[in-house]
Amino acid sequence: MTLDVYQRLGVKPEISADCCITLDHLQRDRGRLRTSANDGSEVRIFLERGKPLLVGELLQSECGKFIKVVGAEELVTTARCDNWITFSRACYHLGNRHVKLQIANNDEGGYWLRITPDHVLEEMLELLGLALEKELAVFIPESGAYRGGHGHSHGHDSGHSHSLHHRHEQHEHHHH
Repeated sequence: MTLDVYQRLGVKPEISADCCITLDHLQRDRGRLRTSANDGSEVRIFLERGKPLLVGELLQSECGKFIKVVGAEELVTTARCDNWITFSRACYHLGNRHVKLQIANNDEGGYWLRITPDHVLEEMLELLGLALEKELAVFIPESGAYRGGHGHSHGHDSGHSHSLHHRHEQHEHHHH
């Protein structure tokens, strides 16, 4: 069975899904996608580009079936520290490089961030004083300030536009 999807319903825990699709962060960023559901159905997604799918979001197929988006575990680098200033500096330097980034704090008062593995960025994070660990986890990067919308973490790509606040002025990025 082929399920064609043109409609997003958002996160709706009150609706039971008929099947699930498991997608990594790059797949969740795509507006057009062909994949398989856990029940073997082919799922073809035709959605507006630039609005990543949320982990837990429901989609509705043309035939009325509900499809839940599940986050795939993927190889990530998780960096941890207990010092807010150190953590903030790490986030600043990664943001300056437009790196996809997931951030959170843990129950013990420490902080962690997650990136896709990159030896140059990992070396920088270690030099800043963060402890690194490679692991399999669902990666849910921040959406970025120019994406619009809020809610749970979405994807972020470097193709965002700065035109929202800089329509009539020129600006440039300085990457160090």
